[in-house]
Amino acid sequence: MKKVTKTIAFVLIGVAISTVAMAQKIAHIQLDSLITLMPETKKAQDIAQEYAKQLEKEITAMQTEFQTKLADYQTNSPTYSELVRKNKEEELQMLQQRIEAFREQANQDYQKKYGELSKPIYEKAKKGIEAVAKEGSYKYVIDTSTGLVLYSEASDDILPLVKKKLDSMPEAVLPGAPANGGGATTPKGTTTPKGTTTPPKTGGK
Repeated sequence: MKKVTKTIAFVLIGVAISTVAMAQKIAHIQLDSLITLMPETKKAQDIAQEYAKQLEKEITAMQTEFQTKLADYQTNSPTYSELVRKNKEEELQMLQQRIEAFREQANQDYQKKYGELSKPIYEKAKKGIEAVAKEGSYKYVIDTSTGLVLYSEASDDILPLVKKKLDSMPEAVLPGAPANGGGATTPKGTTTPKGTTTPPKTGGK
């Protein structure tokens, strides 16, 4: 009977240890590799590329317009009056500024578009990671490409406990700070706590 009881005890201990070990399981994944393997990524890249082509087409048209007007100005400039020449130069300058402004805005719009396309892909990947983590009883899942924690079980916030512990510890020594952690020491010849002044010693009598 004692032997059976001892066997059951060992089994229970083994189960308990196994349960604790399972609860502490940590997994890792390279998120960028996962994203690359997802079929939605190729679709998003195709859409983004098409969007970029449209923007580039507009920039090319604006540059063609600029080059045409520049060539016309260079050819006919000698025949222009001062007022017409000035007007043409301002027109070319404004067109060039428009091209630069559009190029900058186009880059921002492309980044925004790609972000919008990427968001649902990352959300799906995160859901898949969470599902596998729960099925495998993983406590944490770490992205090895960034070091970020992609999944973690609910846990207690120990900030108040740590803050209390730090309050009971000696103050950290900062380079260049006074050794006592307070203000500067009272030099000789200054007012004492009682309000009297102690004159500094001199080399004379």
